[in-house]
Parts: sequence; C-alpha cells; structure tokens
Amino acid sequence: MRIPPNETVANERTCVLTRAKGTRASLIRLALGPDGQVLPDVRARAPGRGAWIGVDKPALEAAVAKGKLKGALARAFKTGDVAVPADLPAKVEEALARDALDRLGLEARASTLVTGAEKIEDAARKGHLHLLLHAADAGEDGNRKLDQAWRVGNDDEGSGRTGLALSVARPILSVALGRENVVHIGVIDARAALRVAAAIDRWHGFIGFGPTGLPCETPSQGSGPRGA
Repeated sequence: MRIPPNETVANERTCVLTRAKGTRASLIRLALGPDGQVLPDVRARAPGRGAWIGVDKPALEAAVAKGKLKGALARAFKTGDVAVPADLPAKVEEALARDALDRLGLEARASTLVTGAEKIEDAARKGHLHLLLHAADAGEDGNRKLDQAWRVGNDDEGSGRTGLALSVARPILSVALGRENVVHIGVIDARAALRVAAAIDRWHGFIGFGPTGLPCETPSQGSGPRGA
C-alpha cells in the first residue's frame, strides 16, 4: 500500500504481520471486541485495543488460514482470547468498499462531483476535472471519449492518461450517490479528489485493482464534508 506524503512519525503504525511501518492512512486497523472477536475498523474509530495490517487480501487470507494472524494479534493485544473469523478478509474488503462508496456519497451531497457524460465532458474540457472514474460495466467508447476530454482540458494530449475503472458496476454506484444510472463520475474539487483517491486507493490496493494515481489525503488536509 502507498504511504501518503507529509505524514509525521506520530502517525506511523507497524503492520503486525510484516513489521513494516506505514501511516494510519495507508494501513488498516483491526479492533478487538469485548467478546474477543476481531473485526475491521477501517476508519480507526472503534474504542479499545487495535492492531494494524498493511497486506493485501491474498496475503491476509493466507495469514488467517495458517493461524499467523491470530498469533500476531495475540501478541499485539497481549491476550490469548482472540477469535479471528475465517471470513475476515472478506469483511475487510466489504468495509473498505463501503468506506469508499460512502465517501463518494458524501461528495455527491456536497456537490464536489458531477455525473452524466455531458456534464463530465464539459467540466473536463474546461480543465475543471481533478479525478475521473468509470463504472466497471461502462462502455469502452464512453470511457475513451471522456478520457480524451480530460486530457484535452489538462493540455495533456498524447499522455495516455485515462480515468480509473472502478471494481463495481453502475447499480452500486447509483445507490451510493443516490442518483440514477451513474456510469461515470467526475470530481471537480481538488481537495475532494484527494479524499476520494485516498479511500479508493486503499480499497483497490487491498483487492488488487488499479490506483487513482493521485496522492493520498492526509489528516492535515481536512476531513471534508460533514459525515467524513
């Protein structure tokens, strides 16, 4: 997982599996519940003891299957009463996806993004687009047209720059944004683009999908729209 720039040492955490250091924004917190169950805490807000991981889904699946994660968490939590569910990797993926989709929903309500091919193309050609996203089931022709408009608006023709194909299809995006038939998303606010990129990159990094290519949002850059 990528480590965002400008993070302080105080924000560093250590992955219990690899011992590699990373920032809170680049790692994933696991929380220990009162019943000893371990659950993902991707927003790092759950009370009580927590431990951090910085591996992708296949590596986490292997660590769970071999009992390596349970041993690492028992040492981190200083207790043998640790129950690691077999489906923890799936729960982490679901939590990361929900966090990213919730972020898109917040930005939609804050009017920091636009949907609809015509609106996105207009914003792109005017140089107002900071991030371009496509649904997993978006048509190639539509993607290419908007990608080209984005390059033109950024005076970036010939670069091969493209929007990011998300790992979810339009019905899921439509529900997340509360809008009909969301096929493409254009983020028109620079700070919002950083917030969206941070959430998507952590999610996609865990499941092996492509990154947005933007730097991650850092705590000093603000939490964005209310509800973040």
